[in-house]
Amino acid sequence: MNTVLSVLAHNPHQEYNFRQIAHALKIDDKPSRELVKQMLNSLVSTGAITSVKRGKYKIHPDSISPQLEQSTITGIVDMKQTGKAYIISDEMGEDVFIGANHTNKSLHGDTVKVRLFPKRKGHKIEGQIIEILHRKKLQFVGTIQRNNNFAFLVPDIKNMPYDIYIPKDKINNDIKDGYKAIARITEWPKHLNNPYGEIIEVLGKPGDNDVEMNSILAEFDFPLSYPKKALREADNITEEISQEEINKRKDFRDIYTCTIDPKDAKDFDDALSIRKLENGNWEVGIHIADVSYYVLPNSEIEKEAYKRATSVYLVDRVIPMLPEKLSNKVCSLRPNEEKLTFSAVFELDDNATIINEWFGKTIILSNKRFTYEEAQEIIETGKGDNNKQILALFSLSQKLRDARFKNGAINFKSTEVKFDVDENGKPIGAHIKEQKESNKLVEEFMLLANKRVAEKIGRKRGRNTPKTFIYRVHDKPSPEKLEKFADFVNRLGYDLKLDSRKGLAKSYNDLFTQVAGKGEENMIETIAIRTMSKAEYSIDNIGHYGLAFKYYSHFTSPIRRYPDLMLHRLLYKYLQKEPSVNPTEYEEKCRHSSDMEKKATEAERASIKYKQAEYFLDKVGLEFNGLISGVSKWGLFVELNETKAEGLIPMNEMGDDFYILDEENYKIVGKRFGEEYSLGDPIRVLIKRIDLNKKQMDFSLV
Repeated sequence: MNTVLSVLAHNPHQEYNFRQIAHALKIDDKPSRELVKQMLNSLVSTGAITSVKRGKYKIHPDSISPQLEQSTITGIVDMKQTGKAYIISDEMGEDVFIGANHTNKSLHGDTVKVRLFPKRKGHKIEGQIIEILHRKKLQFVGTIQRNNNFAFLVPDIKNMPYDIYIPKDKINNDIKDGYKAIARITEWPKHLNNPYGEIIEVLGKPGDNDVEMNSILAEFDFPLSYPKKALREADNITEEISQEEINKRKDFRDIYTCTIDPKDAKDFDDALSIRKLENGNWEVGIHIADVSYYVLPNSEIEKEAYKRATSVYLVDRVIPMLPEKLSNKVCSLRPNEEKLTFSAVFELDDNATIINEWFGKTIILSNKRFTYEEAQEIIETGKGDNNKQILALFSLSQKLRDARFKNGAINFKSTEVKFDVDENGKPIGAHIKEQKESNKLVEEFMLLANKRVAEKIGRKRGRNTPKTFIYRVHDKPSPEKLEKFADFVNRLGYDLKLDSRKGLAKSYNDLFTQVAGKGEENMIETIAIRTMSKAEYSIDNIGHYGLAFKYYSHFTSPIRRYPDLMLHRLLYKYLQKEPSVNPTEYEEKCRHSSDMEKKATEAERASIKYKQAEYFLDKVGLEFNGLISGVSKWGLFVELNETKAEGLIPMNEMGDDFYILDEENYKIVGKRFGEEYSLGDPIRVLIKRIDLNKKQMDFSLV
């Protein structure tokens, strides 16, 4: 009888007839079907189920026992624009589909409890959300639609399928029709489809640059201003360094030191020192701003830094993790100013082999601030200020880089678009940001410091268990994703070997070399990155797959990343031989930091997509060259060559033929004339429509 009850308990609101129950139990022989009928009659007579109408049954609420709720899971809601959803759960090997009428007023990102339906042959696993365990988000950015008696906030994001109802008593004169605003959900009556809410801040008119950038920040839950208490605290921090503090540190002020950063950077959180030792080896210091000296535990600045967890880089602005006085002044390693630092210092031979290493608190005096362009010119010409030091650093960095790739690191690359904007934030040009040798020089020494700091604390020595630490981990990719990617590039004429970790790394790097300069380069590199797992923070060290490091951390950017600040504190404690910290507390901090990093990345992408759409507003009707970057039942996604902006050619607007999706071969084929459009094909398009609010562009074929 429990088997029959379990079928009905999977969806207690649904009515089942005999055939549906028998099908769910995979019963098709006559004797067993008769037994099911007897069970149903018996369950009705005991009151466990009810016969709601002729031939249909429904479980009685009192019969839903814990034993019958075994087929439940918990997971995260991935909501779609249509109101349908998928549940992402560690308990399942695949996502669980939730129909629009079974979402139980859950929203994107919520943690929920799901009752699974009986699996139907050839169908996805389906279920019903029966409980919301944790609301991920209650505040939304959108556009106000108002009449005299009430208003709605129409959310900007696609995965919020409900408009928020604003009742009359929550409306004031600031709430104007068509304005952008932030609304908070206050209640959601059971009998109503739309949640009730209130406007907590009116942002202004759509299209205004500050309004749009603030909308993006608010949508991803980043604050629009710094708390006054924290700002007052920052104002009281002195830039003067006491002799007492200097005496506690190793002094690098007389050793050549420089910073190399983007030309528009203001927060210089890393510097490099170099000198030739008497034994012929090199001493290279990686000096990182000692933010932990200024930002004390439980201070107002500390609380806000943890809440933000990262600086956010939008197209036209930086939203710093720390108050500007710290990020751009006190902690920034500006030239000709004495600064407190936490350093990783290495003795290297001419082959960049590590002979000795030291970690500790230091004081530096940067001699020179280089932009990447200035350092690059010295590398290319061999001439310029401090050319000997820059060339020595470059030579050592090349050897570190060669050794890293020989050890199995994957040379992932991604194309970064930079916009030139006018004084009002309007995009007036776009260019692709290049990673040159000067960028790679800095990168290699940062990687070295991050790796060796993690190894210093994380390596097991004898029987001693390593102390709790912050690691930057990168899990190995799923075999299914790798096989799918290998099949994809094979169809484009490239080969990917999956036989071993080192073989795969070499195969990836060879692939990137082969596609360099070709039309499909950016597309293949982007999909290659998506094939990999996401890097995150954790106290559980599983290594970094992409870099091929057994130990890796983030030590080098405490001005803009909270995990680096945490790591500085832990490293200093352990260098002083203090005991290990509470692992549960730090794992939660790692999880929060990973979540906020993901939000910051999404906010940055949203600002880029907005600027891309805005850039093409006055170019509707013009033609551009692009590349087919995606093929779906909706149409062709096309990435434009110069700006990497992506738009859609809707399938239903391709009027020259009736096209059919050939999903297996990544193309669409015309039914009448046989015209084919494949992933990676060059294509010329006309800008047809721009929806700035949705950050979307529609193209048409030329």
